[in-house]
Amino acid sequence: MTGSRLTLGVQKKGRLAEGGMELVRRAGVKLAWGRDELMRRAENLPLDLMLIRDDDIPNFVASGACDYGIVGENVLYEAQARSPRIAGLETVMKLGYARCRLKLASPKDGEVRAVDDLAGRTVATSYPSLTERFLNERGVDAEIVEMSGSVEIAPRMGIADAICDLVSSGATLEANGLAAFETVLESEAVLIRAPRSKSAEIESTAELLVERFKGVIASRQTKYILLNAPKDRLEDVRAVLPGSDAPTVAPVVGRDDVVAVHAVCTEEVFWSTLEKLKAVGARSILVMPIEKMMA
Repeated sequence: MTGSRLTLGVQKKGRLAEGGMELVRRAGVKLAWGRDELMRRAENLPLDLMLIRDDDIPNFVASGACDYGIVGENVLYEAQARSPRIAGLETVMKLGYARCRLKLASPKDGEVRAVDDLAGRTVATSYPSLTERFLNERGVDAEIVEMSGSVEIAPRMGIADAICDLVSSGATLEANGLAAFETVLESEAVLIRAPRSKSAEIESTAELLVERFKGVIASRQTKYILLNAPKDRLEDVRAVLPGSDAPTVAPVVGRDDVVAVHAVCTEEVFWSTLEKLKAVGARSILVMPIEKMMA
């Protein structure tokens, strides 16, 4: 798009829609409400959101209808494999949500147990280019049957011997008597852009948005831990704190043998982490989420 406002393509509905809007909201973007089902205008930044189908986002970015876009790697790579124009799109950053795997799967009681077993057989998928490229790299010649949906029923209906489809929990495969046996692609949401030059105003807004996205992503798993610990067990406590570089240590009023420890932990804090802290003498342990974070 031309002009001074950055246009960001996001999925209108579906697997990435909620996460994309949450990312934008947590980045401090205040969206105006309106009747337009295609565009949402930001009130506090020169930014417009274009709400479109995920499959269309790479095309919109490649054509210049959107400056940037949020899309799943599975959709992006499939589109890039089909179109040289889309192949030129750049991945600005991974966004850390909507993680899933594109997997090969087959009936549990069938003859296909490994990739080599697909030779001379049929594979149903919504990602024909990615599937074909993967099989070619493994030296397997199989027929690809393209389907736009309900891929998991293909073996049961006699359409294909196996499938290549997105898997999150695996419940859909289980319900259809299928078992995954190979991962074709690890996917998550990414921010993309076309390499063409943009106005200084748009680039400035994009840089600001990227920095805010980085802060949101950094704060997702990061936790702020407060606890009291015996002075003589301080090093043991520090060894347990996950991803904490230099915690703040302060005196506790009325106690010469105990200190207060404040730490920003950049790795996930599990219940087992708290149990280990307690085992080395920590008490009054408090774990809090971090809303915003900037390095």
